[in-house]
Parts: sequence; structure tokens; C-alpha cells
Amino acid sequence: MKSSVLLVECPDRPGLVHGITGVLFRLGVNVVGNLEFVDRASRRFFMRTEFDGAVNGAELLAAVRAVLPEQAEVRLSHLEPKRVVVLASKEHHCLADIIVRHLFKELNAHVLAVIANHATLEPLVRKFDLPFHHLPHGELPREVHEAEVLNMVQRYRPDYVVLAKYMRVLSPKFVGQFPARLVNIHHSFLPAFAGARPYHQAFERGVKVIGATAHFVTDELDAGPIIVQQVVPVDHTHAAEDLVLAGRDVEQMVLARALRLVFEDRVFLCGNRTVIFD
Repeated sequence: MKSSVLLVECPDRPGLVHGITGVLFRLGVNVVGNLEFVDRASRRFFMRTEFDGAVNGAELLAAVRAVLPEQAEVRLSHLEPKRVVVLASKEHHCLADIIVRHLFKELNAHVLAVIANHATLEPLVRKFDLPFHHLPHGELPREVHEAEVLNMVQRYRPDYVVLAKYMRVLSPKFVGQFPARLVNIHHSFLPAFAGARPYHQAFERGVKVIGATAHFVTDELDAGPIIVQQVVPVDHTHAAEDLVLAGRDVEQMVLARALRLVFEDRVFLCGNRTVIFD
């Protein structure tokens, strides 16, 4: 049996850990992991508690809320696999990594479908017996194409939408449908090398590290709360094509780690930052 996870966020005050764990003790469950953090700037308390044992969920939530401030946010997760739709364009590396991990059950997620604005990756997706929907943007107005994509995504009722190198900017209207449920990956050159061929721009500048950032999507382009970042060293012996390959590798690793954290309910939002219990 999987452990259950209690997730708490509220204004900080003395005795919170004692009160929460006391409720769990009285209900007869066994705490197997506990992490807590207080953000001093906002005076917000965050806590993630894993426990074993059968419990009435409604009773547990009511009892925990009774020992917390009124503004507390409390959730109970049984770590069921998250329902996920992936948006893609032409680049294969992040999508391929996701669907391989999906096949081997490494992400605590079930990939429901892949939606792309190009047909390039359809043969790859079909090899894994996953639905693939090609919705070309062509000459369509951006809002018309986006409405088609949103309609297709909503058919699957996903818990999360992952942008696996989806090369279209999403409007606030689209983003607003999935608050803190849209995860994106991009290279970490922004804003230094924006636009086309960023790795070739980086080569011309002689960069010494290649990095990637996974983050939640917000209305402000590529400025949402960061989940995971990572860099790898490069040097003068790397050609532009080597930088592209290094970038793909680090993007795969960063996105996979970010998705694992999110899908295992290890990420809290704290303003435009994240609190992560790894």
C-alpha cells in the first residue's frame, strides 16, 4: 500500500507541527516522513507529511484544520498517478524521455495523449500506443488555433499539462485554465540568447555552461515559479552542435526531475517562488 501524504500551508505560528502530528497520532496512523519549512519573508508555514495507515479522509482534514489558522490550505493525497497531456512541436528529446518514463512507470503519471502543432513526432508517439493529435496552426489566427488545442486538452480532463518543447506562446486565457498545472522546460540562456538558434548564439559568445529551467507557466513569458534548474560545463572544444546535444541532455534531466517532484506532491508555491520537499 502506498503512503498517503498530508500537505499543509498556512500563516506561521508556534505549535503547528505538534498540532498536526498530534492529530495523526490520535487517528492511529504512522508518520514515515515529515518535512516542514517557514518562509521568513512571507511568514508562511509549509509541511509535507507521509504516513501509513487507513484513515477517513474527511475526518482527517477536518481535524487538521481545527488546529490550524483559519486561512490554512490543507490537502490529502494518496499519490495516485497524475493524469497528463503533453504538448509538443518538432523536437523529440523531452517528449521521448517522458513517454519512456511513462512506459516504465517512473513518473507517478499516466500520459493520456500528445498534442502537437506539427506531425513530425507522430511515428514516435504511435510506437508507444499513445493517442497523437496533430493540430496544425498554419494560417490560423493564434486565438483560433489555441482554442482548438484547449478544446482537445480539456477532453482528457488532465491534472497537468506538460510543454515538452512546445514552440507556441500560450495566452493568459489558456494559462488561466490550468493554474500551477502547466509545466514548461527551456534552456537557461533567457534573456541573454532569446529567439532562434540560441545554442549557436551561445557558441559565438563562448559560453562555459549550458543549462535548463523547468517552471510553472504564468502569464509572463518564461517567468513562472522555477521548479528545477541545472547546468553542465562546456568549453572551447565544443562546437555549436555539441552545445545543442548538451542542451538536449540537460533539458531531459531537468524536466524529468521537475515532473517527478510535481507528480509526487513535493512542490508548494510561495508567491512566484517554490518550496520543494525532495
